[in-house]
Amino acid sequence: MKKALIAAAALVALPMASQAQSLQPGGFYIGAEGGLNWLLNNSFTATVAVPGTVASGTVNGTYNTGWLAGGMIGYDFIGPRVELEGVYRANTGTLTVPGVAGSVNGFVNQVSIMANLLYDFNAGGTIVPYVGAGAGVAFLTAGDSGGSAGATAFAYQAIAGLGWNIDTMFRVNLEGRYYGTTTPTYAYSSNLGGTPYTLSASIPNQNFSLMASIQLKFGDAPAAAPPPPPVVAPPSFMVFFDWDRSNLSAQALNTIKQAAQAYKTKGNARITATGHTDTSGPEAYNMALSLRRANTVKDALVREGVPATAIAVIGRGEAGLLVKTADGVREPQNRRVEIVIQ
Repeated sequence: MKKALIAAAALVALPMASQAQSLQPGGFYIGAEGGLNWLLNNSFTATVAVPGTVASGTVNGTYNTGWLAGGMIGYDFIGPRVELEGVYRANTGTLTVPGVAGSVNGFVNQVSIMANLLYDFNAGGTIVPYVGAGAGVAFLTAGDSGGSAGATAFAYQAIAGLGWNIDTMFRVNLEGRYYGTTTPTYAYSSNLGGTPYTLSASIPNQNFSLMASIQLKFGDAPAAAPPPPPVVAPPSFMVFFDWDRSNLSAQALNTIKQAAQAYKTKGNARITATGHTDTSGPEAYNMALSLRRANTVKDALVREGVPATAIAVIGRGEAGLLVKTADGVREPQNRRVEIVIQ
């Protein structure tokens, strides 16, 4: 039971999950299609009238491989699709007609207008298997070179195919179909081979088709991701030092007082005091000097009422220069402690 519920949930979620894909945006599409059509051979009873004789007999129809062409307009719901389709099918063949010597070269042409309902599996992916069914109306013409007749019938079809989403605009499909109609009735007169005759019959109509199509999709491209929210920099303060010194000037003490007040306003926060030096002097010495500067600032913050446990000190020495300089340069802006409140 649990496995069945999981499978059902996956089937329901499939169209929704596919919307996250980028190759099938959904919306309207149009397309063109073509392929091969096999009209199944048939036998049917016909009433045939030749000069002086009216008789019923069996007509055998044998048909060659034919062709088809058409187009569609549809709407893609990303999973389910609906289409309105028009297709023209043409087949030739031979008929054995009672009372007519030899075989008769015949043809069957069909125009179908179909409403199709299809379902894409893996909608939005590159390769998309699908199934579908359709119903509509067929306008048929059957006969031979000496005469023909038309008929109208209810049409239906079953569809199975494989789609390839080239990109968000173009899709190619390869599919097989069973296509049939209710049995149409024809009545026509012919004068083939010098033998005039009239044929009336209800002729079965069943077809298999192999089709390829290309579709142009008009769906909106996936919306661009919203821009990331602006980065809000935490409050920061900067304290500067004289060369090779770690003591605080009056201006530095005033800056530290402002930082302590900002900490108290923020409430539950953390402070990082990061010490820096310029590039003059040995690197190892500068690393220790930067740490002394950071600890000096920490002590001053504690005197201003900031808990020592809320303050982290870091020494970076010559790394992280505010002003890029060559080695050995005494740059006042690089001799600093940055106080960041988070």
